[in-house]
Amino acid sequence: MKQLTTFGRLLAVLFWLAVLGNLISPFAAPFALLVNLAAAAVLLLHVLQLALCHGRLKVSAQPTRDRLLLLLFGSFYLQALPSPASVVEQLLQATRVAEGAGVTEPAPDAADQRSAA
Repeated sequence: MKQLTTFGRLLAVLFWLAVLGNLISPFAAPFALLVNLAAAAVLLLHVLQLALCHGRLKVSAQPTRDRLLLLLFGSFYLQALPSPASVVEQLLQATRVAEGAGVTEPAPDAADQRSAA
């Protein structure tokens, strides 16, 4: 499955390079328009994916980078995004580790103990 995803990402990069090449030096008459229409359709679908995956992107460690990669690769990048449940679980584990490492409140002063007695 990972090989298929990698192959899809490679094809996506090649597609966007062809679109960029078409913008710099347009292809022959019917192909330039077709490439531009395909690029607009793919970009529209990737923007729709951004809207649908907003929750997963919001909890990401690097949301800006993930948004750009989702625009570039589309569904081939969705598997790399963390689910909100996994992010919550990672935060809970980090909290448990911090509590277990001795990150606690400081002990009260001797003066505080005298005033309480």
